[in-house]
Amino acid sequence: MNRKNMPKQAKLNDIQYHIGLSKNMIKNAEYVLLPGDPHRAESIAKIFDPNATFLADSREHKSYLANFKGQNILVCSSGLGAPNMGITIEELATIGIKYYLRVGTCGAIQPYVEMGDVIISTGCVRLEGASKDYAPIEYPAVASFEFTSDIIEGAKKAQAPFHAGITATTDTFWQGQERYDSYTGYLLHNKRNAMEEWRALNVISFDMEASALLTMASVMRLDAACICGVVAKRIESEKISLATKEGSAKSNWEKVALEGIQSSMRRRGLIF
Repeated sequence: MNRKNMPKQAKLNDIQYHIGLSKNMIKNAEYVLLPGDPHRAESIAKIFDPNATFLADSREHKSYLANFKGQNILVCSSGLGAPNMGITIEELATIGIKYYLRVGTCGAIQPYVEMGDVIISTGCVRLEGASKDYAPIEYPAVASFEFTSDIIEGAKKAQAPFHAGITATTDTFWQGQERYDSYTGYLLHNKRNAMEEWRALNVISFDMEASALLTMASVMRLDAACICGVVAKRIESEKISLATKEGSAKSNWEKVALEGIQSSMRRRGLIF
């Protein structure tokens, strides 16, 4: 392998500039859960370990270390959007993380999806720009097969309502997702009727991070999966339900994350 293409490995005590973490701090953790919102990091960590340890609070990255059945698991918020996700993955990979699970929210665009359901992304439409710095647009944003299969198995064990399929990832929350409740209410002509088109193409949901995660992980030979709780049913309303976000969506994504990570660890022989 060309020396320029050798994976970068941080020294044990090197603090990464954005996430504020070092290799030593994560204590050989190979898994990370990636909420977008820093305020969700603690609650997600504590579903694995009620005594999860706070590690760092740097920019949009808040992190905790949980010990689950003898295995350390990192939770680190990525912040909002694909560029932030890109920075997060780069620095986490450098300190040794191998398995990445995004735990977020999304808006559903298919009529059969209900509020609070969990979307498991098997692949993404790359409508964001960050991933284009890693691979040309023809390169697919595809979830890791085995890891995503573990997450699906976990969703079944948790008996949580879920749908596995394609997510469209955008850079903008309003215009990119054909929302008309923005400040001006105006959309460029090429953004109008986008939701109808993606629905016809069997896309399930909109989000703002998944395709960057899946593309980068594939390029870096890492494993990535994505789960999102549905907090807006776009065929009915553009409004986000905060009650659903803090209620059924949160409950479902927590159960799926717990059971999914457990299924992955069991498959790998880390736990029994």
